[in-house]
Amino acid sequence: MDAPQHAARSGGVVATLAFAGITAAIMQTLVTPLIADLPRILHTSPSNSAWVITVTLLVGAVCVPVFGRLGDLVGKRPMLLVCAAPLIAGSVVCALSSSVVPMIIGRGLQGMGMGMVPLGIALLRDVVPPAKLSSSIAMVSASMGIGGGLGLPVAAAVAEYTSWRVLFWGATAMAVIIAVLIWRLIPNVPAGAKGERFDAPGAIGLGIGLVCLLLAVSKGADWGWSSATTLGLFVAAVVMLVAWGFWEIRTRQPLVDLRTTARPRVLMTNLASIFVGVGMYSSMLIVPQLLQYPKATGYGLGQSMLAAGLWMAPAGIMMMLVSPFGGKLTNIRGPKFTLICGILVVAAGYGASLALMGAAWGLMVGLMIINCGVGLAYGAMPALIMGSVPLSETAAANGFNTLMRSLGTSIGAAVIGVVLAELTINLGGHELASENGFRVGLLIGGGVALLAAAIAGAIPAGRRADLGGHGAHAKHAAVSEQVTSDT
Repeated sequence: MDAPQHAARSGGVVATLAFAGITAAIMQTLVTPLIADLPRILHTSPSNSAWVITVTLLVGAVCVPVFGRLGDLVGKRPMLLVCAAPLIAGSVVCALSSSVVPMIIGRGLQGMGMGMVPLGIALLRDVVPPAKLSSSIAMVSASMGIGGGLGLPVAAAVAEYTSWRVLFWGATAMAVIIAVLIWRLIPNVPAGAKGERFDAPGAIGLGIGLVCLLLAVSKGADWGWSSATTLGLFVAAVVMLVAWGFWEIRTRQPLVDLRTTARPRVLMTNLASIFVGVGMYSSMLIVPQLLQYPKATGYGLGQSMLAAGLWMAPAGIMMMLVSPFGGKLTNIRGPKFTLICGILVVAAGYGASLALMGAAWGLMVGLMIINCGVGLAYGAMPALIMGSVPLSETAAANGFNTLMRSLGTSIGAAVIGVVLAELTINLGGHELASENGFRVGLLIGGGVALLAAAIAGAIPAGRRADLGGHGAHAKHAAVSEQVTSDT
């Protein structure tokens, strides 16, 4: 295959994987406009309907690292197609649901598709020319944020002016398109760890530990942080994850190579990812509420769900525009520099949001700044990870990093939820989060971002050619030959 043909093929791969990430993010935000109406739609209680959101988080957290490892074992393209199948099935089940149980099942199936993004990022290392690798990673990695930012206003408009079922039929169509694009445009690159066995005990242990931890974090506020259920889940999570760690260290072909994960460069990047996740998600919880709170509070801006989504949409667009510049910055100064810059921009965005929170345009500007920083940071983290692990562990390492980000968003949701629940006012007999509560939440987001920047600053410096290490040029040539034979 000549250079123009190969460039066109790699461009199609990047576009397909970015669209897959956007679709996966939209699946997560799809039900946001329906939260208040779910009990009526599904003929159930608010506590039961909350599982429609929680189950996607739980299933996604379990499947992302497992599918990542399977991508290394059987190939990334087959696993991308595997991820597309439950996205389609889950969307259809949700569209046809009239009660809470099938809706939860459908949302759980949609959660299985969240493994597309780390698999796609890992695939880029195999098929994209080294000169374009950093910018491609940045675009695909940021696609989750882009989808979240753009999906909310679209979902709100559809939910407001048509049937809620249209949301899920639209999601079905997007998932089908993704499956066709993967089938047609993604090359079948040989698996990096072909022939190794799958660590089933490790997958089960990690799954149980993660479900216990995330259930305790996400439902602790509802059940009570000191309740027997919440404390029991935290204890079970610690016991299971410690046991899982011992197993992973001792087994010959682990689900996650903890020795690689313990390398200072990988460990500090994953730790920073947790705090970046907290910082990113805090704004996504605070800004919509401030926009929609009644003006009678004195600080709410009285916007409808659709209007609030439109005020937030430019932030998603900014992430899309900034991501390619993040790739160029990584090429010039390295991914560590890009990560630190991105996190500091997030902190600056929280400062702007605090100063301008009295106006819708001010919150829009603050969120745009935050998302610019998230776009830079989310593009740099996979580059740091892939520059530090063997080719045979690329997908698994990316899946684990994505899991750390998801853990951060869950922690952020819990912390901000507690703050807003504790700092309240009474308006017309209703308990509402106070202005001080929102300010404290924004301060926490900015403070966590500064802490993340300090952690990122402690990441050991790597070689400039790290991302293309482990024989990347030779590997790239081999992949080109494979792509030529496939076409």
